[in-house]
Amino acid sequence: MLLIIPAVEISDGKCAQPIRGLDGYTYSDDPVEMARLWRTENAKSLHVTDLDGVADGRLPNADVIQRMISAVDIPVEIGGPLASFGAVQQAFALGAYRVVVGCCVNGDEAEVQRWMNAFGASRIVLGIDAVHGRVVRPGSSEPSDENAVDLALRAKAVGFRRVLYTEVRPDRTMRGLNLPILREIGERTGMRITQSGGVMGLDELLALQDLVRYGVDSVVMGRALCENKFACQAIWRRCEAGNYPFTAKV
Repeated sequence: MLLIIPAVEISDGKCAQPIRGLDGYTYSDDPVEMARLWRTENAKSLHVTDLDGVADGRLPNADVIQRMISAVDIPVEIGGPLASFGAVQQAFALGAYRVVVGCCVNGDEAEVQRWMNAFGASRIVLGIDAVHGRVVRPGSSEPSDENAVDLALRAKAVGFRRVLYTEVRPDRTMRGLNLPILREIGERTGMRITQSGGVMGLDELLALQDLVRYGVDSVVMGRALCENKFACQAIWRRCEAGNYPFTAKV
């Protein structure tokens, strides 16, 4: 069974994509309120990205993230990806359960081991962005010659147990799914895989569900959930708008 992880993206202290409600109403763009809302809707985990720090792998909205983590009773994963030992250390100090990193596999095995020794291999996830399965390096807009499967194999060799995979469209405007690559990563590495983005409705979700046996056990979803792409969400919105006691109160 896939774990669905709602994504909350933060920019300038606010949600970059607030949740749409009924009749054009948009929920608050307060990230803390969004975290509470997803928890009320029975989310088991959250994925938080600080968009203002993506370019250099840091957390300028750390205070907001800490309030989000304190507001819910579920694990919060911090993405980015983060790019330094200091940023990862800060994320865990904020209360993060797991962090996504995007570097330190490129030849510096001693640095990788430092991270693993300090924080634990199960709590550090390698983020892989790719175009048609070709890796896009942090800070670059063009795909490299390296295949995502080969990068995942190298990551496993130095201690990583999980990858968060993002298939980026060639025009960089939206994300998609690359099911063959996900399956190959799972078959060849035996690692656990989180798909990031690419799900826009039930069909894509069911396609991912078919890959559970290859190690795909979770999916980070932002836009689809925020735009209420699933039928059950209409019921949630009506309950919330009318303050009906039909959803869990946390």
